[in-house]
Amino acid sequence: MVNRDRLAQTFKFLAEIDSISKEERAISGEIKKILESMGAKTRIDGAGDKIGGNTGNLIVKFKGNTPAPPLLLNAHMDTVEPGKGVTAILSDGVFTSDGTTILGADDKSAIAILLETLKIIQENDLTHGPLELVFTVCEEIGLLGAKHLDFDLITAKFGYSLDATDTEGIVTRAPSANHLEFKVHGKDAHAGAAPEKGINAISLASQAIAGLELGRIDHETTCNIGIIEGGTATNIVPNRVTVKGEVRSHDEEKLNRITDAMVSSFQEVVDNYKGMTTDHALPGLEVNIRKDFSRTRIPEDHPVVTLARSAAENLGRKMVTKTSGGGADANIFFEKGIMTGVLGTGMRDMHTVRESVGLDDMVRATELLLEIIRLHARGSEG
Repeated sequence: MVNRDRLAQTFKFLAEIDSISKEERAISGEIKKILESMGAKTRIDGAGDKIGGNTGNLIVKFKGNTPAPPLLLNAHMDTVEPGKGVTAILSDGVFTSDGTTILGADDKSAIAILLETLKIIQENDLTHGPLELVFTVCEEIGLLGAKHLDFDLITAKFGYSLDATDTEGIVTRAPSANHLEFKVHGKDAHAGAAPEKGINAISLASQAIAGLELGRIDHETTCNIGIIEGGTATNIVPNRVTVKGEVRSHDEEKLNRITDAMVSSFQEVVDNYKGMTTDHALPGLEVNIRKDFSRTRIPEDHPVVTLARSAAENLGRKMVTKTSGGGADANIFFEKGIMTGVLGTGMRDMHTVRESVGLDDMVRATELLLEIIRLHARGSEG
């Protein structure tokens, strides 16, 4: 039933539209045009204005032709960089870029799958309940589109986000994450003539970082320092440095404990230095902690899981629940009371110029989604 050639053409078309974060207007317009031609009602919310982008989230609704609760379907429109001037190349059934950019299968493979699914439903007059599609902006830079989504426009209480690799898995557990920013204030001085008159902010920050446990802390907790910015010249003792990092965990207690340990490490280094000087105003420390997203935990017996499993079984496949170390729009939907499992499209090596996606995997994902929608319309999981 899946039109492989059309699916491939749709993905290539989408992949070659520039849509890095905050610049999704062009691809949003194309998706909107396609779905409106199919009779969908569309709306763009005000998220773009709130986050400094050139468009908001695209919300699309298809009225069902049978009584059923609304079903949410989600993908994000933005890509990471280098994502401009993508050339999508299909060779031996696998899409790649030309090696100078990412491919954008994350998450345009999902968009292509959703469009193909809807075309098949319409062409074959298939039974389906109300469908609410949310195409978000700025997912790649902190789930910003989902965080600023106008949830008054959404009535679905459960559904699926297509934003993972495994076409035979559903992500039901994802971690909470804290974003941390430290600003260490030192004192500038000439690095050659009078370094003893300065307080090296970069040196202090490096001591604090050296006291941290980074990487994988345990099977459900990670910690990372990702950005260090400071200094103006090699001959000036740097008077300020900014350090940014994150903590992720499936356990809230561990999340808070590691977050506190990071803050303590920076505070201890600054306080120890102050104890050795007569000027207690410097060095200084500013700490900003922001909750990036909350964890998701979907029970094994929730309909979003059992429906996907039944659909897979009907296709002669398996469907396993999975735990992810990353965040997705699904985390934000979960916070809002919308149980959202994350399904795979086959995309691999995301966020690299080696990114790829197999056409067979996209076909399989489309078949699975069609069966999920069919079962949902029947009000059945078997």
